[in-house]
Amino acid sequence: MRIFNSRATRALTAAVAVGLIATGCASDRDKGEDKKGGAKDTFVFGAPGDPASLDPALASDGETFRVTRQAFEALLEHESGGSKLVGGLAETWSSNPAGTVWTFNLRKGVKFHDGETFNAAAVCANYDYWFNWKGTYQSSAVSYYWQTIMGGFAKNEDKEAPKPNYKSCTAKDDNTAVIEVNEPSANLPGGFSLQALAIHSPKALKEYAKQEATAKGDAITYPTYSQEAGTVAGTGPYKITKWNKGNKEVTLERFDGYWGDKAKVKNLVFRTIDTESGRRQALQAGDIDGYDLVAPADIKTLEAGGFQVPTRDVFNLLYLGMSQGANPALKKPEVRQAIAHAVDRENIVKTQLPEGGKVATQFMPDTVAGYSDNVKKYDFDTAKSKQLLAAAGESKLSIDFCYPTEVTRPYMPAPQDIFELVKADLEKAGIKVNPKPSKWNPDYIDATEAGSCALHLLGWTGDFNDGYNFIGTWFAEFDKQWGFKDDKVFTAVKAGSLQGDPTKRTELYKKANEVIMDYLPGLPLSSSPPAIAFGKNVIPPKVSPLTQENFAEVAFK
Repeated sequence: MRIFNSRATRALTAAVAVGLIATGCASDRDKGEDKKGGAKDTFVFGAPGDPASLDPALASDGETFRVTRQAFEALLEHESGGSKLVGGLAETWSSNPAGTVWTFNLRKGVKFHDGETFNAAAVCANYDYWFNWKGTYQSSAVSYYWQTIMGGFAKNEDKEAPKPNYKSCTAKDDNTAVIEVNEPSANLPGGFSLQALAIHSPKALKEYAKQEATAKGDAITYPTYSQEAGTVAGTGPYKITKWNKGNKEVTLERFDGYWGDKAKVKNLVFRTIDTESGRRQALQAGDIDGYDLVAPADIKTLEAGGFQVPTRDVFNLLYLGMSQGANPALKKPEVRQAIAHAVDRENIVKTQLPEGGKVATQFMPDTVAGYSDNVKKYDFDTAKSKQLLAAAGESKLSIDFCYPTEVTRPYMPAPQDIFELVKADLEKAGIKVNPKPSKWNPDYIDATEAGSCALHLLGWTGDFNDGYNFIGTWFAEFDKQWGFKDDKVFTAVKAGSLQGDPTKRTELYKKANEVIMDYLPGLPLSSSPPAIAFGKNVIPPKVSPLTQENFAEVAFK
């Protein structure tokens, strides 16, 4: 999942359709008790941000997927509470030895929210619909994940669109869909589990096709159907019934025709509360029943109050990005090494992250296949940092350092506090730091994407357990965020993506990590187990390292 990279972030900076905000001031939240004190029938979850769209195919952000995951299902899913691929709408799947032909044996008896029947023809209708997108839909701001997993389109119009890898989808029979790609990819089969490739009702797709996404410069206006409930239809345990933008709430209702275990709570509401303290206070007051991205300092307080605060397994990475295009001094290996030795990453983990946080040694956590124990290490050593700067002729280095405001991310619970620690470390090594704070969306994201921040804090939460989902995101080719060109790095990263054998692929990822850390394009800082909180009377879902909680598992005691 993504949470951000240079192309994915454009989807979060896009403007939404005008005039769709619902009127009225009353909250959509049903208090959950009848006048006679009956059982609660509404679960309210405090989310850190608004969704961008109700159509996951148009999104690349975790807050959208948190909502849509309850209503849409993909061919494959991840096991509840883990990262292992399991059947979703497909009970079983297989590929030919080359990894270019994927066969899915589909579940029977599945219905869409609008009453349509799920079958192989529906699967192909979705994949062919995305493949034939035109105009603004071909912008990576809109179709980031399609392009990441399947490449370009039937007729590429956007000059930045990649070569198409999707070839065809065939309904072999009602319950067997066969998807062919032109070349094997490390993103498969994991990509078949993405929310962005979740399956929609063919009837809904016909309505979607009547509307257009439009663009004016970098600003995207999403189609109306994706900004209000009513048209979208998936197969999930909940169906989306309302998006009240004025109250910053999305409401979902249990789908009683669901093929699997029915949701235990009738109504599900996601309410945006964009500050850590605001979410904590709302839970303590009983206004919400759970929330995400608990501040590390609040965990013990909540637990002492009887609240439940489980932590997810580590599956993310925070890094200090270095853009060689923004400051020529960063082109010198000694300068990048000096910055790496100057930062006390252990202190960041101890003071800023929840229990279980880890110092990062490479650009993926140790829970991902491809992690190497043999990468070059850059231990905290202020004296060595000063020596390296002197050797590079940069003893009086002055550098801009960007950090985001008004945001909390799973890998970065307190951006300003982390910035201050890194800044102090760099100054001890003699580096003059010029702070450049900016609002996360769109200013900070735009600046990092453009490579205008010499130093910056950013990170990633994995979409699925394959090393390419991490290192391929950043280092498979030139990216303005980093501003360097090194064929040795690019070749090493791509080698794994072209290997069809999983065991051999993992070994190639290990070698790629070693090459990357020898070059040192930036500094991996830490991996964090983000905490999620629930009320005293809640039976919570299994928490997911991919932040893919299934709220149909939620119940009240």
